[in-house]
Amino acid sequence: MGKLAFLFPGQGSQAVGMGKQLAESHEEVAKVFHQADEILKDSLSSLIFEGPQETLTLTTNAQPALLTTSIAILKALEQYEIKPDYVAGHSLGEYSALVAAGAMSFEDGVYAVRKRGEYMEEAVPNGEGAMAAILGADPDMLKQVTEEVTQEGYAVQVANMNSTKQIVISGTKQGVELASERAKENGAKRAIPLRVSGPFHSSLMKPAAEKFRGVLNEISIQDVKVPVVANVTADCITRKEDIQEKLIEQLYSPVLWYPSIERMVELGVDTFIEIGPGKVLAGLMKSIAPSAKVYAIYDEETMKDTISKLRGEG
Repeated sequence: MGKLAFLFPGQGSQAVGMGKQLAESHEEVAKVFHQADEILKDSLSSLIFEGPQETLTLTTNAQPALLTTSIAILKALEQYEIKPDYVAGHSLGEYSALVAAGAMSFEDGVYAVRKRGEYMEEAVPNGEGAMAAILGADPDMLKQVTEEVTQEGYAVQVANMNSTKQIVISGTKQGVELASERAKENGAKRAIPLRVSGPFHSSLMKPAAEKFRGVLNEISIQDVKVPVVANVTADCITRKEDIQEKLIEQLYSPVLWYPSIERMVELGVDTFIEIGPGKVLAGLMKSIAPSAKVYAIYDEETMKDTISKLRGEG
């Protein structure tokens, strides 16, 4: 019997109405949304369920909204008593993974990511930073291109290693534009500018990371019950001291997503379940680990379908 991992999505997966259907049919799911409203003293749940999308997409809203929805869906799944051997989350999703692994309470998690969003937004004035997805680029070439452009005075770096075919770069607007052009000259297929409000996972986020240290000092972080594969190292972390440091580094370091998945495969994981809105991470799996069994749970139907397949009924 192979091992099972839960995966949690990050920013970009938010959509108006996410989690609504499960909240209407499960009391424990609705409770998670109410809790978020109480902690943030804000009607986050009505923004999640009714929109508008532009407001939901602002990083200060998207971060707590995604964490809340992922944990709410996880609550619905708990009735089936399916336990993961490992958990991981993409960027912001790492907080959902840490809540799922018992490293922090949902209350602390939601408070922390609201602050994280605020500091990330403050770090770079809107319009000065950018991110782009580079498709079909050699990772070493891309690293070299971003280093050259940075040396010329336009900060840019590799931000998300999403799959071998999709790598995201992040930095100043000029840096991202120059690096995108050069990557294409050096064989990359396409460069797609991302709709984000800042240059996440780049050195421009260091001021946010320093402020954020204060927030992590305020909340209670525990050793985990289930190993978490960290974005920064693509390896397991279990000790609370390591978790805090990695969360600070994560703000300005690349998300090593496909190396994290490859690490879990090495550890014997053959089944992955994405828990949260949409199926972005499940989609990436085809090129990272084509032989793995992959499911995405985001509503009642996908939950029942996944459970019956896991139990060999479907």
